[in-house]
Amino acid sequence: MRIGLDVMGGDFAPSATIKGAVLAQQELASTATLVLIGDESKIKAELVLENVDSSKFEIVHAPDQIGMGEHPTKAFVKKPKSSISIGFHLLKEGLIDGFASAGNSGAMLVGAFYTIKSITGVIRPSITSILPKENGGLGLLLDVGINSDCKPDVLHQFAILGSLYAEHVHGISNPKVALLNIGEEEGKGNLLTQAAYSLMKDSEDFNFVGNVEGRDLFNDSADVIVCDGFTGNIVLKQAEAFYALTKKRGIKDAYFDRFNYENYGGTPILGVNGTVMIGHGISNAKAIKNMLLHTAEVIDAKLSDKIKIAFQG
Repeated sequence: MRIGLDVMGGDFAPSATIKGAVLAQQELASTATLVLIGDESKIKAELVLENVDSSKFEIVHAPDQIGMGEHPTKAFVKKPKSSISIGFHLLKEGLIDGFASAGNSGAMLVGAFYTIKSITGVIRPSITSILPKENGGLGLLLDVGINSDCKPDVLHQFAILGSLYAEHVHGISNPKVALLNIGEEEGKGNLLTQAAYSLMKDSEDFNFVGNVEGRDLFNDSADVIVCDGFTGNIVLKQAEAFYALTKKRGIKDAYFDRFNYENYGGTPILGVNGTVMIGHGISNAKAIKNMLLHTAEVIDAKLSDKIKIAFQG
């Protein structure tokens, strides 16, 4: 297994990315190789600071980088020697099995769509967020930001994507899929959720359990909760703000600690022809480490191949 890491991506790169890579290497299987993509001199300098032999990693020189504030499409096209562009080239050519970055998320999406492309049949790829359950388990919410406007058939596909991810990567057997709504009854919601419910209720592609409300996000009502990206992003940012408030107020609680994004590292782009992982821009070493470990889990699960099979019909 070969995992590519955009060393130059993120607010604290390359220091945090190198530290995270070193931590991940200590936990990854011996058969896994981390491919560090970025400015070679900076990578080697950071490895020296960590007292780590650079020969333990493979380094691919990328002299340029895409900044967090740059226009994703323009930057990806105009900067073919950036760490993100080179990372996607390696992924497309099969020289790495997965590519992870905490850099410009828009450029990561553009790179995925331009190079490895969407799986045939997938209307809109999606990204997810973990929902820590009070009973100790976890759920998934999708989409959480890349599809602000959705049609009913897109939400139906999100249910398929989320169900496959929950089952094959997170080990949730026959995951319960629900639609986020303003009421539990079938006729509730706006035109989008009403139409989506009609498509989802008789589907044999997943285990649909109906509508859930916002108060059900963290209980065991569902394992996969589907919504448009506009709604999902608001939910995600609200959860992040609530976690920040608990820390600010000195509240120490094992359950609330599970809302820390560092524990999960990143999310795969579901529905593209390969394993692409997007991390938080403010990722520290722990988050980078967990993003790389999760990338390995997604590769091991052959999730992209399973999604292809599901959409062949």
